[in-house]
Amino acid sequence: MTTENAHTSAIQSKKVIGTKVSDMAGTKIGVIEDIVFDKKTGRIIFAVVGFGGVMGMGEKFHPVPWSTLDYDVKQQSYMVSLTKEQLKSAPADSIEELTRNNGMTYRDLAHEYYKAPRTW
Repeated sequence: MTTENAHTSAIQSKKVIGTKVSDMAGTKIGVIEDIVFDKKTGRIIFAVVGFGGVMGMGEKFHPVPWSTLDYDVKQQSYMVSLTKEQLKSAPADSIEELTRNNGMTYRDLAHEYYKAPRTW
């Protein structure tokens, strides 16, 4: 993952939060609402992608493995090889529930659903 100046792969979380998430065709499917870290290892457990809803009502929060996101500088978006339909069927819950049990339950569900490589 590169930043706009492409000189580093480091980025502040406040610059990631609020960034759109798009499918490979460039259609926006959500927004990064948060990033969940393992505070012991420092690794990202998953990104929380908000999807759906109107004016904050009915929005769903999906744990998406970080390894499935690829930042595209030109699109200014994290790109995923998912469709809205796949995201609708994906594990989702409130942010509080996603992080219950140190986030491990939804980490495992998300990696299984997206068939993402496990990095732990």
